[in-house]
Amino acid sequence: MRNHTLIYWKDDGWYVGKLLENPEIMTQGETLEELEVNIKDAYIMMYVDDVPSDYQTKEIAL
Repeated sequence: MRNHTLIYWKDDGWYVGKLLENPEIMTQGETLEELEVNIKDAYIMMYVDDVPSDYQTKEIAL
């Protein structure tokens, strides 16, 4: 397990954060502790979990 740097700030009462080393991983939490849990979950989903072979795609407007 490696250490990462969490960058975070308050926005409308929520803690919002992303990883300095992986800025594409971003999430929020009602508390700093919840933000830490959520950023760890987001990291695992992005880099550890495998995408199943039967995945689907959908275009969305942003």
